Amino acid sequence: MRYLHTMIRVKDLDASLAFYTTIFGLEEVRRYENEQGRFTLVFLAAPDDVAAVRSTSAPCIELTYNWDTEDYTGGRNFGHLAYEVDDIYAFCQHLADSGVTINRPPRDGRMAFVRSPDGISIEILQKGASLSPAEPWASMPNTGSW
Repeated sequence: MRYLHTMIRVKDLDASLAFYTTIFGLEEVRRYENEQGRFTLVFLAAPDDVAAVRSTSAPCIELTYNWDTEDYTGGRNFGHLAYEVDDIYAFCQHLADSGVTINRPPRDGRMAFVRSPDGISIEILQKGASLSPAEPWASMPNTGSW
């Protein structure tokens, strides 16, 4: 048995792709459009995982966009995605500069949470040891739920 992907239904494919690729830094590795089923699947991978995805189809995220309008609720009951980054402070600053709310700031230099446009909770973890606490993160309060 092997893990293949996590599927997330999205309401606005363009907004979700802008978030996951342009802002968050994932790369589109595959796309499938099905006119009969009226859906588009877009597979995304973290930069360090692209080669593995292209050779084995895993691990990746599958964004599922159903062409007919449908509202999806309960993104939090999904749980969360998790990504490791080289510098959590720099990554969170990039997200904040791009208009993303940092719901749980990296006060401890180790962990933060944000949400996608569809409400999917994403955990960001510092690669290796935690960074030393630093401002503005150390005193920043939580915003919303994560």
